[in-house]
Amino acid sequence: MKRITTKFGFSSTAAEVIEGVDLSGKRHRVTGGASGIGLETAKALSAAGASVTLAVRRPAAARAVAEDIRVSTGNEAVEVRSLDVSDLASVRRFCADWTGPLQILINNAGIMALQDLDRTTEGWEMQFATNFLGHFALTTGLHAALAAASGARIVSVSSSANMMAPVFFDDPNFNFIPYSPWLAYGQSKTANVLMAVEATRRWANAA
Repeated sequence: MKRITTKFGFSSTAAEVIEGVDLSGKRHRVTGGASGIGLETAKALSAAGASVTLAVRRPAAARAVAEDIRVSTGNEAVEVRSLDVSDLASVRRFCADWTGPLQILINNAGIMALQDLDRTTEGWEMQFATNFLGHFALTTGLHAALAAASGARIVSVSSSANMMAPVFFDDPNFNFIPYSPWLAYGQSKTANVLMAVEATRRWANAA
């Protein structure tokens, strides 16, 4: 596999990375796009002319954010859709409602180092479910839309925390392994990296 290199580093801003890129007519979807890294990403994409969907847990609050992006970038093509990546039923609804091609999928939403073990209603450890599992279901659920875009890109946001833990395939939900906030977070970020690698291997040549 060819190694990917870049001139950008830790101090690079989203605006610097996207400088000179024209994304007019392309559709992008950012999970957790109303705050933090997701918000800065959405702003940069919108400034480059992209049609941006903020996929968020609290759509009512995100609508004001979307309007701020429209005003600051001069791009009206910013919408808000409801999505809770910790809830697989919500992910399925989002995928079922999506129509048309999707050029860029940015899996950004996440939570970090929950002090106490928490689980979803389906029994998944909350960080694993939110940071990885929901995004895995979303990515595979939108595969047809990505393939239809021809040359689409998937971005899975990880961090150096992936060096803290592997994926505990025999016990991802900490039923037996003593729970640690950072082990659980690290596992979820390692899973994101593995998903990116495998998606590249399987889908790089998709039409």
